Amino acid sequence: MNLSLLFRGNRKGLVRAFCLLHFTVCIFHSSFAQSLSPQAKVSLITVAPGPDLYSSFGHNAIWISDPMYGIDRVYNYGAFNFREGNFYVKFLRGTLPYYVSVQPMMNQLYEAQYENRTVKEQILNLSATQRQRLYDLLETNARPENREYRYKFFYDNCATRPRDMLAQACGDSLRFANVVDSTKSYRDWMNQYISNQAWARMGMNLGIGYPADVTASSWQAMYLPDNVYTEADHARLKTANGQETPLVANSLMLFRAVTVEESNAFLTYLLSPDFFFAVLLVLVFLITRRQRRLKKRGFWLDRLLFGFSGFWGWFLVFLWFGTDHGVTTWNPALLFMMPLHMPLIFWVTRQGNPQTIRTYFLLTMVFLVLFFLYAFFQDYLYGFNFFLLTLLFRAFYHYRSASTQTEQPTYARS
Repeated sequence: MNLSLLFRGNRKGLVRAFCLLHFTVCIFHSSFAQSLSPQAKVSLITVAPGPDLYSSFGHNAIWISDPMYGIDRVYNYGAFNFREGNFYVKFLRGTLPYYVSVQPMMNQLYEAQYENRTVKEQILNLSATQRQRLYDLLETNARPENREYRYKFFYDNCATRPRDMLAQACGDSLRFANVVDSTKSYRDWMNQYISNQAWARMGMNLGIGYPADVTASSWQAMYLPDNVYTEADHARLKTANGQETPLVANSLMLFRAVTVEESNAFLTYLLSPDFFFAVLLVLVFLITRRQRRLKKRGFWLDRLLFGFSGFWGWFLVFLWFGTDHGVTTWNPALLFMMPLHMPLIFWVTRQGNPQTIRTYFLLTMVFLVLFFLYAFFQDYLYGFNFFLLTLLFRAFYHYRSASTQTEQPTYARS
């Protein structure tokens, strides 16, 4: 009876003691699990590009598995939360927080199979010390207080982070062979991966500025996962005894994507910006010829064309000064989509002054030609070349008409 009363009176204390003991054991086990066993394996995972724009460049991850301690952790950088407050505003401004996520390899493979993306594994020939150091770095980075970071498309993404973690863990013993082509710019590499997404390629080329045209070294070109794979495949490690060994001990194919039939090339072209703006150029040519025959300038068409161009020009200005992407500054496309077209095109066309009209469209032609030359030599005239020619054609038409005008013309009223 006394024992029963004693147990009842101390039942809460015993429960607390049991919970404390259980918590202590968990902490001890967790701390113990931080030390990898000799059977631990470290792999660089490369996921092939997917069909969607966000997956067009592929993905890298680091997989650490240790069968002795039941460790199966794939570290993925570049994850983000769709439910983040003001998601689209933050994404547009480049302030959306990205973070490192951790999941088992089974989940990683399931996602790749669902998206039909090839997954390759490179088992790394790291020493026990290097494996442990890499594991500690990744675990520290994956903590809630450390896992968020500011994503940069060319400079700090899902490929550069694993590369940097690996380099940090190996130190001076890791030597990359620099076999990736170092003559291409960031833009060249980017366009290589989005060649089948015509509208996205056009938009991205217009949205990014001069930083994309800087030639990327082999190290910088590793902003793309395939280049990380290639460099890792040729990299060397210096061992403790001074000898060199390949970084990659073995390469495996974890999942091979199923071949998908390619879409109809002709239909793809009909839906491309090239075809759309080619049709626009023909229509503008026909309208211009009719206006010339009727001797009416018809500025309504120019207000549409140059007003549209100016509107998007202001958007490019916003990307330059109002965002933190790091690659939208010093954008030469502002010569093409000059923001001052909105509202100058409306003011100039209402003045009716031949000299003002002539000067305005002369400057417009100069800016268009300068941009054309820049884009031509940087090789990114994708999708918008016919629209560029359309603006140049209308600018030349009005410049020539204003130059030969000797008296006040008759304008078509809008």
